[in-house]
Amino acid sequence: MNTQPTTALIDKFGRKVEYVRLSVTDRCDFRCVYCMAEDMTFLPRNEILSLEEIYRVAATFVSLGVKKIRLTGGEPLIRRDVLKLVQRLGQLPGLELVLTTNGSQLPHMAQDLKDAGVRRLNISLDSLDSDKFRELTRTGDLQQVLAGIQAAKAAGFKRIKLNAVILKGRNDDEILPLVEFVRAEKLDLTFIEEMPLGVISEHGRQECYMPSDEIRAVIEARYALIPSLHDSGGPARYYDFADSHSRIGFISPHSHNFCGDCNRVRVTVEGRLLLCLGNEHSADLRAVLRSSDDDEILKQAIVKAMDLKPERHYFNLEAEPQIVRFMNMTGG
Repeated sequence: MNTQPTTALIDKFGRKVEYVRLSVTDRCDFRCVYCMAEDMTFLPRNEILSLEEIYRVAATFVSLGVKKIRLTGGEPLIRRDVLKLVQRLGQLPGLELVLTTNGSQLPHMAQDLKDAGVRRLNISLDSLDSDKFRELTRTGDLQQVLAGIQAAKAAGFKRIKLNAVILKGRNDDEILPLVEFVRAEKLDLTFIEEMPLGVISEHGRQECYMPSDEIRAVIEARYALIPSLHDSGGPARYYDFADSHSRIGFISPHSHNFCGDCNRVRVTVEGRLLLCLGNEHSADLRAVLRSSDDDEILKQAIVKAMDLKPERHYFNLEAEPQIVRFMNMTGG
């Protein structure tokens, strides 16, 4: 396949799409309370893209000028033979290949991922307390994740970033411990406001919502934060410390809408090209993949879908979720 950009992916608002979040599975070995229901029904095998189909989608996006692909899930590292896909993607020219994981598989996979061409890792970590970690993830083992972080450091990954979702009254007392942990371990940390995707009953989203400004105020009561010039190409806004190389980020879909410069789209594991996290605007790439081997047809379908990308999302914590798909279906 010719991987030289031929057509820029530009939506009707003039935003250039250069970043794709690509789900390789809807399954996960955790059941995080803000991401899934406790009893989940996952997609049957014939409805999910094969690894070859996922590669075709990724390579086609690269041919259209995409520079960054993030592999997500569910938990991407529990998909059988996922490393074979990673190795192929790692050979695409000019591509920054990154991955988001819960860390459970990193103790035995970190080095292979590094060798295969993954540039950076994001690792989810919402608590440093074993009991609370189990409560929030329902099935997770904190020590396994901490061992995964150490394996990633040993493999030589640079600027490993932790992601934390803070729920008021649940883990908001761990904001400073998490900051102190990343400073000690020379990691980065991004706090993410909970997103209202999927109907959950485990907690009330409005009651547990903690805006980024409140989290930042907790940190600044102890540490001075300096606005950073760093831009990851995603929605996070970053801050530096004067006395540490660690960086703190905030992703604020509620309190500080980041749609104006959105440069990303998502592909779910069943092949839906989602043009916006907070809307259902999508194109069915699976149908295109399975109806033709012609990558030019797939390319045209992707280009055409850019017209579906809305100007912005609208989240309302006081109303029933308008997006019924859970976060594990969305691709991170």
